[in-house]
Amino acid sequence: MTVSEIAVPERRKTATLWGDALYRLGRNKAAIVGGTMVVLLALTAIFAAQIAPYSYSAQDRNQTDAMPAWLISLFPTTRPYAKISSQFPIGADYVGRDLLSRIIYGAQISLSVAFVGPIIALLVGTVYGLISGFFGGKVDNFMMRVVDIMYAFPTMLLIILMMAFFRSTFAESNPGSFAYLMNTIDRRFGGMLFIFVGIGITAWMGTARLARGQVLSLREQEFTLAARAMGAGNGRIIFRHLLPNVLGPLVITVTLAIPGYISTEAFLSFIGLGVNAPTPSWGSMISDGAQAIRTYPHQAIIPAAALSITMFAFNFLGDGLRDALDPRLRGVQ
Repeated sequence: MTVSEIAVPERRKTATLWGDALYRLGRNKAAIVGGTMVVLLALTAIFAAQIAPYSYSAQDRNQTDAMPAWLISLFPTTRPYAKISSQFPIGADYVGRDLLSRIIYGAQISLSVAFVGPIIALLVGTVYGLISGFFGGKVDNFMMRVVDIMYAFPTMLLIILMMAFFRSTFAESNPGSFAYLMNTIDRRFGGMLFIFVGIGITAWMGTARLARGQVLSLREQEFTLAARAMGAGNGRIIFRHLLPNVLGPLVITVTLAIPGYISTEAFLSFIGLGVNAPTPSWGSMISDGAQAIRTYPHQAIIPAAALSITMFAFNFLGDGLRDALDPRLRGVQ
């Protein structure tokens, strides 16, 4: 028997941490449903201009509060007031704008917050927590006291105060100044810039605390001591050895916090501190619909349903990522 005829056992592929997590995620049906819904919502937001029947700001004054016949049968209380029209698939609002188009464009606002909030939380909070936990001592004490001071204020109240401050301060500014530049950028983003700033200032604190706690338990582990004995610098130890080990719990926490970011934006738009009109937001649409909730309840119920579905989708995906990245937490609330 020659060497070539000897059966060589096939080498088994070693499963990586992320590969194994992806496999577990694929077996979670609720997470797949949530992820599919998130992808569909993202595609809807990206191609809103091609999908929406009309522009979100187009008005037809002759079709104010118009409703199709099927929607009137679904909400019979609207029959004495509604104007029957098949021009708009789910009706028009109080100034004759297509509700379906505004809901489609409103997905852009909610998903923008859903992705910008976690990115800021990961970038700022992770680095802040890694540095605080790794160096410890006076550095850790000072950095954590800053976080404690930030936590002393209720998050929502802090965001409301900051939004009110930004809107009032930057509204009256001289051309060429920094305030004028910020106000111009905010207008071009439809009022989203200051929302990003308000959420970004508060989104990183929880991530920083979690990253710091993880590092405190890992910095004295054998692999960290071995890296230090081999001459690795602080930066290499932090970003090459500690960061990969704390990234899993951080991703879980940030993903589960996404519905909170979406609800924050919706609440700010609901009270008038969100996007600028006529930029559509589900929160502002719910606020407009609430003005006529007894006569035209669908104007508030439909955007509220879109908001709820989006938050459910991210909750399902976040729970699936938690189970996939840390199986020990499966079923733990």
